[in-house]
Amino acid sequence: MQITATQLEQVNKQIQALVSAESFYGKKLEDAGISGVASPEDFTKLPFSEKNDLREAYPLGLMTAPEEEIVRIHSSSGTTGLPVIIPYTAKDVEDWAVMFKRCYEMAGITNLDRIQITPGYGLWTAGIGFQNGAEKLGAMVIPMGPGNTDKQLQMMLDMKSTVLCSTSSYALLLAEEIKKRGIQDQIHLKKGVIGSERWGEKMRKRISEELGIELYDIYGLTEIYGPGIGISCKEDNGMHYWGDYIYIEIIDPVTLEPLPDGELGEVVITTLVKEGAPLIRYRTHDLSRILPGECACGSKYPRLDVIMGRTDDMMKIKGVNVFPSQIEEILKDFPEVSSEYQIRISHLDGKDTMRIYVETNGSVDFLDLAKRIAVTVKSRIGFTPLVKVVELGLLPRSEKKSKRVIDERYE
Repeated sequence: MQITATQLEQVNKQIQALVSAESFYGKKLEDAGISGVASPEDFTKLPFSEKNDLREAYPLGLMTAPEEEIVRIHSSSGTTGLPVIIPYTAKDVEDWAVMFKRCYEMAGITNLDRIQITPGYGLWTAGIGFQNGAEKLGAMVIPMGPGNTDKQLQMMLDMKSTVLCSTSSYALLLAEEIKKRGIQDQIHLKKGVIGSERWGEKMRKRISEELGIELYDIYGLTEIYGPGIGISCKEDNGMHYWGDYIYIEIIDPVTLEPLPDGELGEVVITTLVKEGAPLIRYRTHDLSRILPGECACGSKYPRLDVIMGRTDDMMKIKGVNVFPSQIEEILKDFPEVSSEYQIRISHLDGKDTMRIYVETNGSVDFLDLAKRIAVTVKSRIGFTPLVKVVELGLLPRSEKKSKRVIDERYE
């Protein structure tokens, strides 16, 4: 989707703010001799920004607005190095709340709903983003945060929560616990707004059926406001994103060239009106595509397909490049297995080995199922994994994000 004249004007204002503030990224643009763009072609020549660039700016090198205008900071995880600190002005916080309010409205949620928020609060953008949007909508918030499943279910019953905001992993854990306790007929949930991790169709179906709710995918990342920059609609055909706040392009992750609408590639995001820490052509490493044409729901906002994985999710096994989404696609064709799986990669006897753990109930032949899955992986991807079938419920559940891939080669 080509950038519009209005969006180009907004990008130029972002560039001017960055350069004027002499922020970390502004200096990079200035050193490259960039003071603005005159055309869509010029825009595609702008340098990309990466998470490592943002880490180099730690702690406040990204701050573009005067400090007296900064009202809060949020931070992304620092598990693989220094964290990224993102400063927000009052307008940034307000803009984020407006976008999140749109997300709730797109999902048909109103100020009469009671919204139970289970993602974490604090430095992360998750819980507070869900809350700001709900308050902007005028809905009642039940700000639980993560964990303490007993308390979550007690409040869900007593407060008659109608909307669950959660990771898919925790939504599944809650669904299984509700079924185990036999309280399905006592909950009032109607909708789930689910984000922060990629999840497959099989998992979506389980959560939806066991809780009896409609599910909506929400998109976002800490570097670009947080969750709430896009959401799926009732048509469940991609996620609408807010083109008046962000511009999204898809690039080939190898050549870095822009791709046409409909082609799968890496999501790159440019903020259009952000004040605290504007970002130009930020490489998310998320894999998706722009969906061409208008949505049947009637919304004019553009659509991004669901996130299909990450460019850095790729594993190399016996010389073959493999993405977790490929394994998930194969498992989807086996109705006997649940939505939960785990991949472990080891180095044994001088060779890389992949073990795939899947769950099923006790009514099938475990050895036969394992053999059929291994044969299918071999025929579709090109190598034979070790497949271990276990009973339903034995694989770990998470109150946050599930760890699907464990690489033991470097431990």
